[in-house]
Amino acid sequence: MTDTHARPRRRRRRILRITLLLVAVLILGAAGAGWWAYSHLDGNISSVDLDQAIGDNRPPKVVANAQNILVLGSDSRAGANGDLDHGDVSGARSDTAMLVHIPEGRTKATAVSIPRDTLVTRPECKKDGKTLPSAKRVMFNSVYSLAGPACVVNTVEQLSGVRVDHFVEVDFAGFKGLVDALGGVTVTLDKPMSGAKGGLKLDAGTHRLNGTDSLRFVRTRYGYGDGSDLGRIGLQQQFMMAMLSEIKKQDAFGNPARLYKLADAATKSLTTDRDLASLTALSDFAQSMKGVDPETMETIMLPVAYDKVDPNRVVVAEPQATRLWEALRTDQKIPASAKDSPAKG
Repeated sequence: MTDTHARPRRRRRRILRITLLLVAVLILGAAGAGWWAYSHLDGNISSVDLDQAIGDNRPPKVVANAQNILVLGSDSRAGANGDLDHGDVSGARSDTAMLVHIPEGRTKATAVSIPRDTLVTRPECKKDGKTLPSAKRVMFNSVYSLAGPACVVNTVEQLSGVRVDHFVEVDFAGFKGLVDALGGVTVTLDKPMSGAKGGLKLDAGTHRLNGTDSLRFVRTRYGYGDGSDLGRIGLQQQFMMAMLSEIKKQDAFGNPARLYKLADAATKSLTTDRDLASLTALSDFAQSMKGVDPETMETIMLPVAYDKVDPNRVVVAEPQATRLWEALRTDQKIPASAKDSPAKG
């Protein structure tokens, strides 16, 4: 029999590998630029001081040489970005969250995806000098827009008991600049995209997309396929593969001028914790992870179950989640029983 869940897992593994590869080559390639270019790119990177923002309300570090990195994908609807799909949501939202665990020895990695509709307890957080009280049964996706990235880090830490060593946030809108620097990206659709809710309208076939249309493409949900988030993830995966193919085809990394444009766009869309907030730090960190084989990288969805009060939401499934977090916290092999999610999606 065919494992119906194997294909979604393979898709997640492919897009994770592609994303990490793209970021790594941009960072390492940019490190070879001249001092002026280096200083400019270095200044593009935004940062968050997690220790200052969170304070002492953090779990202890259990295994010194293991690393836990929270990777967020944020989608701003502010300004012109909102006009792309007639969005009326202020600020930005965190639509993707993965806790990437790199064990001691740094030869493999595990990425735990946290569904955005998971109901969690948000700890007391501070933002812009104001204190936001703790709250129960809030959507995980809402923490970012209400309290910012440091609160997301602390929410994950309180949920898991795992100390987050580093934080990396990629603004999806930054890919617009990457596409324009490449002169466009070619995608092929096997069925029409209807353009529902202000999305992109395309016939079946091959299309060359500029930066603005690429944003519409990866945001499309209701106008293509079954209108689900899983369908949108598939579109984003297809787009990332098309972008990587374009970079390879143009030999962008052999062209210093084009490489600079790509690195400039990439770093503009990047926010990290204070310790990673420079090209040097990012490059050193990437070098320390060079032993990690992307082919052995494992992706797991946090085990969740449908909420009994609101079936459109999910809650953390126990005892699976406790077993998963304990394995990551103590840098042990994750048992099969910790990967079984009652809500399959």
